[in-house]
Amino acid sequence: MKRLRVLTGLLLLTLSHTGITADDVGANAEVEVIAQTQMMWNGQALPPFTQGTPEITILRYTIAPGVRLPMHVHDYVNAGVVLEGTLTVYSADGETRQLKANDALIELENVPHYGVNEGDTEAVILVFYAGEAGQPLSRPCPEPSPCKAVVQGCN
Repeated sequence: MKRLRVLTGLLLLTLSHTGITADDVGANAEVEVIAQTQMMWNGQALPPFTQGTPEITILRYTIAPGVRLPMHVHDYVNAGVVLEGTLTVYSADGETRQLKANDALIELENVPHYGVNEGDTEAVILVFYAGEAGQPLSRPCPEPSPCKAVVQGCN
């Protein structure tokens, strides 16, 4: 049931851009807005959308306890919902956010970051990417030096 509510919420976010709102659908379905924002998790505004051919990708990640994802950067907007477990995300600038089941995350765009499952159970995250056809969803970045000399956007 939780997953259905998550998917319904994301569908409603999509519908809201076509003029249909959660209030319009709410009379016929249970509606819970999971996230609606113009900001990334670090408080910075989301960049404008791509001018290329849009492509939506939905991935389900399962991250074992103790696993640290590599430093990477996204060139396009993406958002996720933690379905199970916990995840801690870190930016190369030292910002951090801890997430637990049912928390939404508007990912960083053009800012190097990584995630770590610091819990003792698997973390399961459903991630929605609003990318561009033929382009990667993320790119690897070099790890920051001790002085944090990471170039913005991970050139």
